[in-house]
Amino acid sequence: MLNNVTDPAVEDGATEREPHLVPLRVYFSVFAALMVLTALTVFAATKDLGAFNTVVALAIACMKAVLVVLYFMHVRYSTKLTWAVVAGGFFWLLLLLLMTLSDYITRGPGWLHFG
Repeated sequence: MLNNVTDPAVEDGATEREPHLVPLRVYFSVFAALMVLTALTVFAATKDLGAFNTVVALAIACMKAVLVVLYFMHVRYSTKLTWAVVAGGFFWLLLLLLMTLSDYITRGPGWLHFG
């Protein structure tokens, strides 16, 4: 035997990993949630929330991104390694947003000049 590495799926008696089948109602539910969140985005864009406009828009966008990643990219049913990679990506995105916003917030008045 040349290969001493064992696959956990093969140890259980299965010859290979079986694909996870997601019921259509899950996809339709996620689609409905995405449509509701999109309508909420449009509604929030018509309201003047002052300094919270960006916060609300980013919060809704993050909720939609999480739904897409979990269900349409099948991360919810993936291995822990996939979860770690996705969590690292979201952590990096959060870090970049926080660094950008901290720079934007600490600028003094009149920093933007046209011409």
